[in-house]
Order: sequence, then C-alpha cells, then structure tokens
Amino acid sequence: MISFFVFAQSVKTIGECTITYTIKIANDTGSATKTLYIKGKKICAEIESPSFAQTLIYDNKTNEAVIWRTLNGEKYLSTFNAAQWKEKNKEWEGMKVKLTSESKMILGYNCKKAVATTKGGKNFIIYYTTTLAPSASENPYEFKNIPGIVLEYESETNEGKSIVFKATNINFSPVPAAKFEIPTSGYRILGAP
Repeated sequence: MISFFVFAQSVKTIGECTITYTIKIANDTGSATKTLYIKGKKICAEIESPSFAQTLIYDNKTNEAVIWRTLNGEKYLSTFNAAQWKEKNKEWEGMKVKLTSESKMILGYNCKKAVATTKGGKNFIIYYTTTLAPSASENPYEFKNIPGIVLEYESETNEGKSIVFKATNINFSPVPAAKFEIPTSGYRILGAP
C-alpha cells in the first residue's frame, strides 16, 4: 500500500511548462529547434530553422488551431475549426500504437518506447515519460494513446528522410500569455487546407 502511494505521487501533472527540442534531419547539417509551450488547455509549438518558421496554437478545449508560417520571406496564416483540424489530421485516424518495454533516459526522465503505425504504413518511434502528465496534448491525433509527455520522436519527412525531435530542456516556469496571441496583421490569410 505504501509503495503504491509513493508511485502514485510520483506522477506530476504539468499545467505550465516549456520544452525545447533539437530537430535533426538525416543528411542535413542545418540546425532547427522546436519549442513547445503548455499553458492550461492550450499549447503553442514554434519551429524555427534558417529558412522556415512556423507557430501552431492548439486549444484542447475547443479543438481549434491556428498556424502561421514564414517561408522565403512570405507570411501565411490559417485557422482551423474543430472539424477542419480533424480533417487536417486524418492521416492519424486508425493509427496503431504499440507500447514496448524498451526505455532510455532523457533529461533525467525514464522514457518508455512506443511504436506508432499509421494506416498508410508509416512508423513513428516515440519516447515518452509517464512521470509527467501534460494538462494539454500537443496533438491529440498524432500522439493519441501515448500516456505521458513525449520527449523524443522520430518520423519521416515528405521526402522519406528520417527526422528526430529530441528534448534538450524542460522549464517549469510560468508561460507568458503573449505566447498565445495570434497576429492580426502582416500575414496573408489562407483558408484551411
């Protein structure tokens, strides 16, 4: 009974945090980063590379999302209601997740390995910690059935190159509300793809 109580207390629900990831694409020497902000039921994910920048804000309460991008000096913004966001993420429908007994340490957290396979046969290797429980999912479609915070994952680019996102830092300080402000000018508004 005591050991169960201690184990149950070891899971920490995270209502606010910032996780920084490095992004490595096979045979690419460029550097890119992803910064994930969790604040209550919202997430903000920023990806930055020398030629591309993208910010995604997703609201887990409403299932609505906004994405803005800068590519080759052009700026675009798209908004998605719940139905449009579900449609945009339809490649994840029917995804099978196999939780394995393999694990490794990332940033001092024991991370378990999962292998996710889409209906199209694409495999993703995911390492997640069950020690931290997020208050909001980064992507409830892509990371469905992953019981914790994802600290590393590997997938493929559209060109078939391996791409690895690996957490390099977790900061539990409060996230500024400004991270969730949507630009009101300077972007070409696109319909939801």
